[in-house]
Amino acid sequence: MTIPNFLTLARLLLIPIFIWLLLDEKLKMALVVFFVAGVTDALDGFIARVSNQKSQLGAYLDPMADKLLLVSSFLVLGHLGLVPGWLVIIAVSRDVMIVLGLVTLTFFAVTVKIEPVALSKLNTLLQISTVLLVLGVSLFSIPQWIYSLLFVSTGLVCMASGFHYIMIGIRALEAQGMRSNDP
Repeated sequence: MTIPNFLTLARLLLIPIFIWLLLDEKLKMALVVFFVAGVTDALDGFIARVSNQKSQLGAYLDPMADKLLLVSSFLVLGHLGLVPGWLVIIAVSRDVMIVLGLVTLTFFAVTVKIEPVALSKLNTLLQISTVLLVLGVSLFSIPQWIYSLLFVSTGLVCMASGFHYIMIGIRALEAQGMRSNDP
């Protein structure tokens, strides 16, 4: 087990604690756990690159840990009424579509190289910013229009990123000789 993979597993183990703190409405503690999870994410990537500890397991595990943390965040924050329902639907639907797309590509034996694109990185940055800002509500006061702007920006970039991944998946299927109108 590499150090980056250990850090990713630690992040996965933080997710239930994070959810519990949110459901218990302990936003400050949830913010700390979310921040620690973010630090483990940054560290695992940095260590993997610097020490040449990249692994196939890490290539799958790291984005899955990120998706689980963010999907959990949006679902619970939506449940608590801290994030609008429409944004929860967009964020969760995007990640579900990506996972279903990967399953579909795997089913058709289409080789997939998992690499985030710039739009996906921007989406992740906006989603993390949204969670941090919402969790930080107990620490600082921000005008409502900033939340609204961030929610709309996150939703739009999330939809664009999801559409981009759909197009990548369609192109990958077509490159394997499958047509979009085949059953």
